[in-house]
This record gives sequence, structure tokens and C-alpha cells, in this order.
Amino acid sequence: MSSVILITGATDGIGKLCAQQMVNAGHRLLIHGRNDKKLTDTAAELNDIASDSVVATLSADFSNLKDVAAMAQSVASRYDHIDAVINNAGVFNATDTRTVDGLDIRYAVNTIAPYVLTKTLLPLLNNSARVVNVSSAAQDTVNGRDLESNQALSDMDAYSKSKLAIIMWSRHLARELNGNPSFIAVNPGSLLGTKMVKEAFGMDGKSVTIGADILQKAATDKAFANANGCYFDNDSGSFSDPHPHALNDAACTELTATVDALLERIL
Repeated sequence: MSSVILITGATDGIGKLCAQQMVNAGHRLLIHGRNDKKLTDTAAELNDIASDSVVATLSADFSNLKDVAAMAQSVASRYDHIDAVINNAGVFNATDTRTVDGLDIRYAVNTIAPYVLTKTLLPLLNNSARVVNVSSAAQDTVNGRDLESNQALSDMDAYSKSKLAIIMWSRHLARELNGNPSFIAVNPGSLLGTKMVKEAFGMDGKSVTIGADILQKAATDKAFANANGCYFDNDSGSFSDPHPHALNDAACTELTATVDALLERIL
């Protein structure tokens, strides 16, 4: 059955391949990117794959939270429902790691931007809808003070903390909203051959199909129908526990509250 699916970071790598798979399956897509030309080109490629699909484009720089909020509000005003949101956009390293909002760019793009998008779209997501949040095998203890700190971090430290943080707010909303919609955090696979991995580690990496396949399944497959609040590790090919800090409900609540407070100040 055709669904309406929003994919962020859909002009490259895992996100783009996942979009191609979704179009082949007959779904309607909203694809996000930050480069308008790449967005237009990607939409044209997707329509060439299956001309009967409807592909809409969404442009926003996820390092600028006001830009994210404007994009999210535009979607909310134009659509009456969305069946799945795949929060795939991410960053590992950057020339300038401090955003216009005064945040580390990894926290902004990997953790807070998808939260802004998801919270805005909640009225469009019913109890059968899914929010798939892309995390990583790289996870490190993080708390609200980390998100607000001006301390300079290494790329790996910031990335690992941001990827645990998205699991933590996923688990908090999964519990708070009781599966309406479902929240599923996914490690799509370590060292896949994405642009991010090639730039960060100077290696080709494994096939991005590994990651695209699991994101498609998490968003649409019956095997994930009862996975609210779960973490799927695609390295092991199974549901498993994330970093122990994410299993602390109080810590997840505290971190989510800090995100809400930050957004009250920024937006």
C-alpha cells in the first residue's frame, strides 16, 4: 500500500538510495536536502524511476534551526498526514563546527533539527505512523549540559554524543506518547560508503545498500510494527540495547527537557 514518507538528507548516500527504493515500492515522497540544485536533480531522477510517484522537495539547512522550523511548518500546512519520517540527515565533521544558534553543528544537525521537525509534524502522525531516527554504533554518554556547552569537542566525541542523544529523545517520546506514533532508532551499519565516511575516514566503506535496506524496513515492514522505543543495530542485524545511558529514563527526560528549553530560546 502506498504511503507518504518524508526522508531527510535524501540527496546523497543512504538517504538517496532509500528514496529510490521507496519510489520503486510505489510510495509518495517528501525529500529534504540543503542544496536546491541537488534536490531538483534528485527529484527528477526519482520521477524517472517511477513516473506515477509523487515526489515533493523540501529545502532547509539543518544547522540553522529557524530554517528547520520553517520547513516543518510548511509541511504541516500542506499535508494532512504522513506515514513515516526518516530522520537521516547527519554530519560528522565541518570546517566551522559552531552554528548560527551557538550550538555544536553535530548536536544541531544530528539531534535537535530532527526533534524540531518531528515535534512539529506530530499532528500529522497517527498511531500507525513511524519515526525512524538514524543513530550510529558510535554512542557516548551525553546530558543536557553537553548540548548547551561551548566546549570544543573532537569530531568523534561530538558525533558519538549526538547519536546517543537522538536515541534518548526517541525513547522519551516513545514512552510519553505511548506509540502514537512509533519511534525507532536505528544504527544503519558501521562505515558504510557514504560521503560522510569517505570524507571523515578516507575509505570507500561498505555498500550503502545495507543502510538503505534497513531504513526502508524500519519505516514500512511489519517486522517493525511493534518496535516503539526500540533500537535496531544493523551491525548485528537485531534489536539490542543502546549505550546504557540511554536506558536511564530520567536521563532521557532531562536531555529532552534541555532540548525544549534550547528551542524556546532559539525559536
